[in-house]
Order: sequence, then structure tokens, then C-alpha cells
Amino acid sequence: MRAVDAVEIRGALARLRRSTGLPVAFGGLVEPGRRQVRISELSGTATPALSALAVTSGNGLGGRAVALARPCAVTDYSVSRQISHEYDAPVAAEGLRSVVAVPVVVRRRVRAVLYGALRTAQPLGDRTLGEAVQAARDVEQALVVREEAAELLAAARPRPERSGPAAGASGAAWEQVREAHAALRALAPRIADPTLRAELLDACALLTTDTAPPSAVRLAPREVDVLACVAAGATNGLAAERLGVTAETVKAYLRSAMRKLGVRTRGQAVVAARRAGWLP
Repeated sequence: MRAVDAVEIRGALARLRRSTGLPVAFGGLVEPGRRQVRISELSGTATPALSALAVTSGNGLGGRAVALARPCAVTDYSVSRQISHEYDAPVAAEGLRSVVAVPVVVRRRVRAVLYGALRTAQPLGDRTLGEAVQAARDVEQALVVREEAAELLAAARPRPERSGPAAGASGAAWEQVREAHAALRALAPRIADPTLRAELLDACALLTTDTAPPSAVRLAPREVDVLACVAAGATNGLAAERLGVTAETVKAYLRSAMRKLGVRTRGQAVVAARRAGWLP
């Protein structure tokens, strides 16, 4: 999972350089069980001076960002009185002067730090600082979605003692399965990683009944997403929010699914979709 997280950081650093014109960007993850960041991702650097550097919480600019859990910036790193100077040598070796560090905070815990830097001593403008913060927010969202997906996947995997997805499940337990199915369907389109997205959809397939006869009805993925939300009790508005579309789009998918299933109401659509094996 940390390797995948590092990929997210690498992508965010590349986007940060493109959007701001900053010549250098770098960052890394907070090491498990330790209050320090290991710099692992470098973009635009001219030397290996920053590679694998361990930045302790509270020390230097990045360590200050970790300790405060908020963005920090200096106009001239080597002479700034806002920070301590344990890392002056590698920063000077890379020729960095003006630097911003933004923490990636997930569930109230700092998970990584992104840096952007100039090789001249000049203030970083509001636009540059805003883009740096947005890059960190992008990573935060990706990590949150991935963690939610992993939790749902763990909850959704069928237990070994069950011969089928519904075997031995009580009414209340089966409702939880249906809620997990709806949540997985809503999460899948937001997953950028194709491997994880495929795992999510495979988990959805595991949750649908394996005793339904083959169905001639062919529903589009988004039609199934909408029906899963409806089955979990979501209104059109809530389904739209979960799926990242408009309420009108939800209505259109729902009408299309109802037409294919040969029904006239939302409730009938859910029942028909379950009988056809599209929903648990």
C-alpha cells in the first residue's frame, strides 16, 4: 500500500510543477510508528542530496509542517528564523532558497509532506501556495478513497464457511451486505488505480446472488450503480452525491434501467434487479 501511496505523491509533485512553474518539487511519506518523513520522490532536482533524507517532526521546514499539521513556507531557507536548520547542507547542495512544505493529512494524521521550491530567494505568491495546498488535498482524497475501499473490500469478502454469498446470513446481516455493495459501486468510479478498481468490482460480483438464473437483461454499469444506491434507500439526490453526478442523470439511468427490467417503480426495479442477479 505504501508503494501505491508513493505513486500518488509522485503524480501530485508532477502536477504541482506543471501548475506553478516551480523548478523543483519533492516529498515523501511519514514512516510508520515514527514522527519523521522520508523523502523518496524527487521531481526536477539536480543532485541526490535530498534523496532518502529523514526529516523529523519539528525540525526544518517539513518537520514544522508535520508538527503543526499545516502548510509552512520560507523565502530564504538558509537564513530563515522560522525554522531550525538541521537540513541546511542538503538544501544548500540542491541550491534551494524559497521553499513551501504542505502536509498531507488523512483522518487527522499527517501521512506525507509535499515540497515545492525555487532556487532564488523570492516570496512564493498566493497562487503558488494555493496550488501546493491543492496538490496535497488531491493526495489526501486519493488516500481516503483507497482506505475506504480497502475497508469495504475486507468487509465484503465472503467468509470461508459460507457456500454462497447469502448462505447463513440473517436479514440484518444481508442488509449490511447490500449497503456494502452500494458503497463499493459508488466508490469504484472514483478509484484512479485500475487494479484496485477491478478488485472493487470483483467484490461487488461476489456479493450478488450466485443462484439467480441467467438473465437476458443487460444493465449498464452506471444503471447498476444507481439501482444499488436506490436499494440501500438513497434518494435521487443522495445517489447523485455518492456517484458524483447530477440528480437528473440519476433519474435518466433509473428510467433506462426500469425500461430494460420491464417495471414501473423504483421498488419493482430493485426487486427485478435482484432476481436477475444484478444486486445482492
